[in-house]
Amino acid sequence: MISGEVTIIVCLIHSFEHYNYKPVVYHGINLDQTVEKFIVFISYDKLKVIHQAHKSNTNKLVLNLETGRPLVKEGSILDAARISNETEIASFHEEDYENCKANPISS
Repeated sequence: MISGEVTIIVCLIHSFEHYNYKPVVYHGINLDQTVEKFIVFISYDKLKVIHQAHKSNTNKLVLNLETGRPLVKEGSILDAARISNETEIASFHEEDYENCKANPISS
């Protein structure tokens, strides 16, 4: 692995309502690229860190809407957005995320 290239796990969330998601592992991701470039690469419009390696983890299936973790800011590079090797990221459409936050569905 080249310096600055990491493995990132991305949960592509198709539906918050139906818990429909697909985890995908990406190898060789350059941390010097912009958040926007990575978003175009994975085809959804927002990113949120789910879990970072060697840190505490929630027991939510995909994405904890209650956490204070902000969405990954656009306009920065992945490294500055605290993305590192083996970080788990949720990727989704912002409109679906906002609808789910406003009207959470309990199961």
